[in-house]
Amino acid sequence: MDNVNLTIDGQVVEVPVGSTILEAAQLLGIDIPTLCYHPDQSIKAVCRVCVVEVEGQRVLQPACAYPVAEGMQVRTNTARVREARKTIIELMLAHHPQDCLQCERNLNCELQALAHRLGVREVSFPYVERQLPLDELSPSVIRDPNKCINCRRCVSVCHDIQGVGILDSVNRGFDTVVSAPFWRSLIELSCVNCGQCILVCPVGAIKEKDDTEIVWAALADPTKHVVVQTAPAIRVSIGEELDLPPGTRVTKKLTTALRRLGFDRVFDTDFSADLTILEEGSELLERLSAGGILPMITSCSPGWIKFIEHYYPDLLGHLSTCKSPQQMFGALTKTYYAEKAGIDPEDIVMVSIMPCTAKKFEANRPEMTDSGFVDVDVVLTTRELGRMLREAGIDFAELPEEEYDAPLGISTGAGAIFGASGGVMEAALRTVYELVTGTELENLDFEDVRGLEGIKSAVVKLPLKEAAAAQEVAADNPQTLEVKVAVAHSLKHARVLLEQIRSGEADFQFLEVMCCPGGCIGGGGQPIPTTNGERMERIVAIYEEDKGMPLRKSHDNPAVQTLYEEFLGKPLGEKSHKLLHTHYQAREKF
Repeated sequence: MDNVNLTIDGQVVEVPVGSTILEAAQLLGIDIPTLCYHPDQSIKAVCRVCVVEVEGQRVLQPACAYPVAEGMQVRTNTARVREARKTIIELMLAHHPQDCLQCERNLNCELQALAHRLGVREVSFPYVERQLPLDELSPSVIRDPNKCINCRRCVSVCHDIQGVGILDSVNRGFDTVVSAPFWRSLIELSCVNCGQCILVCPVGAIKEKDDTEIVWAALADPTKHVVVQTAPAIRVSIGEELDLPPGTRVTKKLTTALRRLGFDRVFDTDFSADLTILEEGSELLERLSAGGILPMITSCSPGWIKFIEHYYPDLLGHLSTCKSPQQMFGALTKTYYAEKAGIDPEDIVMVSIMPCTAKKFEANRPEMTDSGFVDVDVVLTTRELGRMLREAGIDFAELPEEEYDAPLGISTGAGAIFGASGGVMEAALRTVYELVTGTELENLDFEDVRGLEGIKSAVVKLPLKEAAAAQEVAADNPQTLEVKVAVAHSLKHARVLLEQIRSGEADFQFLEVMCCPGGCIGGGGQPIPTTNGERMERIVAIYEEDKGMPLRKSHDNPAVQTLYEEFLGKPLGEKSHKLLHTHYQAREKF
């Protein structure tokens, strides 16, 4: 590849042809401020905060978009550049709400940080308040267009990463703002509540609906028995929210922190993730043997479920009927656990700690009441839990380590890897392999379905045991059952697989789809910032968690085995169908 040489602030650097000034400056350790720029998105160059002087150019140029050239001379810190950047920030502040102390993004706001960094101590322009209506109808995502700085990051992620495309810039000039079509509420549209727009918003224009006060009230009510479950991804992200390095594993500190907040029992969603594998794996084998609808697609990601309900309702039959682990756990808490503990289900408050804003919507779905009660009462994101822990004055890093409560806190490594893209598939294959072959896997790691590649596929060859000989087998090897699998994360990639199914091109038996990039570790409720760098750190930590577990296969979980013996009977049985399975509905796009 050809390289070019240029000089930035007196330093010579060699970079590949096609690089931008910003990329070249980063190699030199020169930090050019940015706002609309995001490392995982295409270049927008709309904010102009990154302007620099290029010799021979009359006007300042955006470093994020301007390509390098041989012999180019660039200056990033002249008086003209500094004045231009300050003026740009002042113009943004001139119609940005002045409620920093009350804003959830206070001290984690890119506009606030840039104003401080660039020395903006007063605004030279008159303040003009926009007074646009807030969109607060969604149970998951709240929009405040008055705080929008029109960086268009949310537009980029909604269109280019998720392929939903319900956000865009409207109006012109000073009145330009990002909005949904016709100023509709997100709840009226095909928004999937994924919250990826929240992760990329540099200010507080988009945020999750805060339910912390509901939880505080429940914890303070002596008549309530408040139970909490924590999703697999939380153990590798809550530390990050509390100033620990990305990917720090804090599983046992997390349980201690939740007890100190006042929860009566601290359970692990990994338990119901293991349960999901038993139900889902059995469902897959039933479809393979009985000629059911294939490929079967996982159903544990609520943003993905809402996407297929809106955009591909004709393919709903491909979905597994299993509820997500969160909802399975809620149903069991209000039935099995209530019975074992001798507690009236009406007095139980089930709280979920999730990396996902769409889980708030899922918990509010009317069909999630098979226990006779609302399965999950409140869902908090990683960020909301972080706010509660800070408010309570808990020094997270110094906490001792404690175990989850039994029996619903007992889990396996297979449950833990649900938090990463490919993890559900890998956990299922570990169990399906042994159910079909009757032999133990020598290597539990299915590397082909891991990582951040958008679509991953693999062929798993299962040597048939005698009981499975009647199933359809590969023509060239009658002793082997070939299962072709694929994994997709982010809805843009899911759309590719769905189009293949529609056209009849898909040659798969089992698909895993996760709504968010990287899976749940990159969910819309995770710490800000969440870039692909943080996602990879969390993925590595999730698989380290798996390797360190004494049990790594879902069907080996003794608490799950006892659950079936004492309560459910068997996978796909009458009681498990009632409590652990559900149905889906076709939805209009508007």
